Amino acid sequence: MKRLYSIFNSLFFDYIAVINKYRALPYFLRNMMQYNRLNQDKGLRFHLKNIFYKAEDRFGEAGSISGHYFYQDLWAAKYLYEHKIIDHVDVGSRLDGFIAHILLFSKVCYVDVRPLKAEIKGLDFKQGSVLSLPFQDNSIQSLSCLHVIEHVGLGRYGDLVDPEGYIKAAKELIRVLGYGGTLLISVPVGRMRLCFDAHRIFDPQVIVNIFSELKLQEFLLIDDNNKILSNASFDDARNCNYGCGLFVFKK
Repeated sequence: MKRLYSIFNSLFFDYIAVINKYRALPYFLRNMMQYNRLNQDKGLRFHLKNIFYKAEDRFGEAGSISGHYFYQDLWAAKYLYEHKIIDHVDVGSRLDGFIAHILLFSKVCYVDVRPLKAEIKGLDFKQGSVLSLPFQDNSIQSLSCLHVIEHVGLGRYGDLVDPEGYIKAAKELIRVLGYGGTLLISVPVGRMRLCFDAHRIFDPQVIVNIFSELKLQEFLLIDDNNKILSNASFDDARNCNYGCGLFVFKK
């Protein structure tokens, strides 16, 4: 049932969200009438033209946690903070999560294939591709690329279709990483498969293989229950349906 819901949601619309909107309508009407009866503030009167219907939020959870992204962003930001990183380069990771976290203590050069219109203090944005990074060989000491390379070559973000895109992305990240430098990588892990055109899911050994020029320092796993396992094995990752592998590599 979860798989059918996921397919329908990706192809058409989120029918659970639509159902919740209709479920919430009686609550909305009741609250509206009660507010109008109680309100004495003329500046905050109810007007039909200003309706912004969000009553379905009563059926949601407290806040929004975007699965792997929330936990991996905290892990990666904590790692950089504990290692006293004050100058970092990131390729394509989540701007409103990981990047926002580390801007509190580090300057960040951020690369993404899509444009960024906002100007953010401490953030140096460079539009570019993970397949052709705007940096010299061996020039970066602290580098990250979180939940990115599984998408490369699928055309999802306007990039060229290339079945070996993730391999080429790994080679480019290796090229720019400096000697003694650290690379933080995260990817979906579990049974090796392609979910076109969203992402790939990797056997963790495949990631170690494509980054074979680097030394694996640490491996953690976000399992199917969104728990971070610091002592996880590759077999634990293989048993996941859609886990997230967190890799720390050194050059």
